[in-house]
Amino acid sequence: MLNLQRAGVHAYRKAPRTVAAVHAMATNAGGPKKVLIVGGVAGGASCAARLRRLDEKAEITIFERGPYVSFANCGLPYYVGEIIKEQSALLVANAAKFNKWFNVDVKESTEVVSIDRQGKKVVARDVKTGAETAYPYDYLVLSPGGNAVRPPLPGIDLPGIFSVKTIPDANAIKNWIAEKDAKTAVVIGGGFIGLEMIENLVHRGIKTSLVEMLPQVMPPYDPEVVEPLHERMRAKGVELNLGDGVAGFEAGPGGKGLVVKTASGKSHAADLVVLAIGVKPETSLAKAAGLELGGRGGIKTDAHMRTSDPSIFAVGDAVEVKDYVTGEMTLIPLAGPANRQGRIVADVITGNEPSTFRGSQGTSVLGMFGMTLAATGASEKTLKRIKRDYKKVYLHINNHAGYYPGAKQIDMKLLFDPNDGKVLGMQASGEEGVEKRVDVVAFAIQKGATVFDLEEAELCYAPQFGSAKDPVNMIGMVASNVMRGMHPLTNWDELDLKQISADPNAVLVDVREPAELEKVGKVAGCVNMPLSSLRQALSGLKDKDKKYYVYCQVGLRGYVATRQFLQNGFDAINVSGGYKSFQQMLGSSKL
Repeated sequence: MLNLQRAGVHAYRKAPRTVAAVHAMATNAGGPKKVLIVGGVAGGASCAARLRRLDEKAEITIFERGPYVSFANCGLPYYVGEIIKEQSALLVANAAKFNKWFNVDVKESTEVVSIDRQGKKVVARDVKTGAETAYPYDYLVLSPGGNAVRPPLPGIDLPGIFSVKTIPDANAIKNWIAEKDAKTAVVIGGGFIGLEMIENLVHRGIKTSLVEMLPQVMPPYDPEVVEPLHERMRAKGVELNLGDGVAGFEAGPGGKGLVVKTASGKSHAADLVVLAIGVKPETSLAKAAGLELGGRGGIKTDAHMRTSDPSIFAVGDAVEVKDYVTGEMTLIPLAGPANRQGRIVADVITGNEPSTFRGSQGTSVLGMFGMTLAATGASEKTLKRIKRDYKKVYLHINNHAGYYPGAKQIDMKLLFDPNDGKVLGMQASGEEGVEKRVDVVAFAIQKGATVFDLEEAELCYAPQFGSAKDPVNMIGMVASNVMRGMHPLTNWDELDLKQISADPNAVLVDVREPAELEKVGKVAGCVNMPLSSLRQALSGLKDKDKKYYVYCQVGLRGYVATRQFLQNGFDAINVSGGYKSFQQMLGSSKL
């Protein structure tokens, strides 16, 4: 007889006492549960659909203050760029579909303005007429999302300055471009939305500049990982103004256009400005109702997404979540976690399963100008901030077999625990196959896997898709060899090149062929000992009291050379990622 639990299938179990107690509040009255959901889009809409599938009799109402209950806000930049041609393509589900498919009452253009926790009712206002109506609830689900950050800067309310949060926002930008025949734009903020807007404005032929307060785009990523994207953006004609925050806005000469003022005193003229500084959790309704907020400013919930009021749940961008890797409470405004949270709330309300939200590891991806950047888990910046021990390795490797046409290089960075090899995070960039590898590592992190598991992972292989030793296997092998003590490894940012150059007992060795050094470049002060003739060179080398820092182009030959050094009695260490990583770190000002 099949053992379902052994097979990984878990039957529904009786909910914990706390969940059952909440469930009883609605069932003791004998009538159908009244569930009100504030906000649709991702979390709220998922909760409503799941709830209906679990309980056909529940009375479900969604309040959405905007005109669209569920739309693909991640697609807005591509709608502005006219990659997505029709607005209707952004509508995931409209009010009529929710009603016909799920018997859910959707009240669009209706804002919930207050919560009476004692009376268990909300007051909702029709944004068109101003009329207010009270609605009772057994359960209330808050999914208000986040608000685009709009700092109180001089000139912030001038015409032509836009945020990108809703379909009306996107339409306003499209209309402005058409009416003003916009030729130039400045985007404030180099995160996901800001970069996607830059790509789409450039796609429309608009000369675009970026103003970013930090010295890099994509702040959650480590700087050397995004350096190739900096290069690609500049190659596409984007002016990068990094490390220089916005200070204010002025009308252009004669009232035409705009001028963006920065903290350094620079001015940037533009026909339109897009604010993409970030989002902050929308907590005004929860705060007014006396619900507890967390230390990061989001709504505080337990693992079942229940707030400090047992009848009120919260999901999505407005809530604080546990970082799955670090254990810290944080804000991660991503659609995937919001959808899962909505489903969990539906489970808990119906008492079908003690569902819990395990936390989020911030798995993300960006596509821009033919490049892909993806990440999962903790970044090196985060691990340094929380003072957690870690090791890192870099790998620059083809996305599929090199003999098959069209192979593209992926730049990978893996972070892991130096004690047990547990995978802590990964970031990667390239043109093809990037997100596939990061997805594999994302699941590895979720299951508590180690670098040894990556080494042994059995993944799809055909020459047009990968290699017999997939990039995930390869970076696992590199890290595993480090863990086993077989591969002494250091990183460029850990080296003092001036000190090595001045130390008579230290040698920086480049094992590439001489022609490569002439063509690609080299690190000043290095000694060239090509791998092809290294055995012969080592046989005559007597300086075994010196330390040899070995590097090649991407790390593989450096590893092979390091093993030769070690097995001939020399003290040697490989520099991870080779000259490729040196270039990226130098570009990101880490050396």
